[in-house]
Amino acid sequence: MKILLIEDDRRISGAIAEALRDRRYVVEIANDGELGLSFAETDSFDLIILDLMLPKLDGISLCRQLRKAGNKTPILMLTARDTSSDKVLGLDVGADDYVVKPFDLPELLARIRALFRRETLKFLPILEWEKLTLNPNECQVMYKDNPLTLTRKEYALLELFLRNGSRVLSRSVILERVWAFEDMPGEETIKVHLRSLRQKLKAAGAPANFIETVYGLGYRLNANLSANL
Repeated sequence: MKILLIEDDRRISGAIAEALRDRRYVVEIANDGELGLSFAETDSFDLIILDLMLPKLDGISLCRQLRKAGNKTPILMLTARDTSSDKVLGLDVGADDYVVKPFDLPELLARIRALFRRETLKFLPILEWEKLTLNPNECQVMYKDNPLTLTRKEYALLELFLRNGSRVLSRSVILERVWAFEDMPGEETIKVHLRSLRQKLKAAGAPANFIETVYGLGYRLNANLSANL
């Protein structure tokens, strides 16, 4: 899953991003409101963590603009103001939840999990393809009864494929969804991670062509193995 973190305090944003990446989330960081709004309007995210007090464009105005434009991405607002009026205002303009600074990282992570659970109630929480299952709540991947131990990027790649089924994903789309802008690698890196992921799938019992290459276009899950997610 991909998270947009809009926070101007680099110490706080660094600590939050590190904790999220350790839990296999892809994190994009914006250090001011205008940049955060640009990211939110031009990319797709599963969650936005939004500070209330930001340079160039404050969190309330940013949230209001996103909701007015029809953006329904869940928003978790961070506020240093522990007053009911600020909390009510944030919720009124479209935020889904809030955390008051200073906060403990376990509390923030719990709020994030709660928001994801709220969203996944609309869908099947377990992603499936052929005999492979991925549980996004526990970051657990199984092929038949065999668990797969994946790196952060391998997990993100597999989740991306599972969420798109037999749709062909180009290398540029994969880079945008799995890597943050700040650490965007070359396209050759995708081949390296895919090769490792395919080897681990094969070792767990999956067909060698579980993830197939569509030459000149990109990659996708093999539609001949399963027609259902």
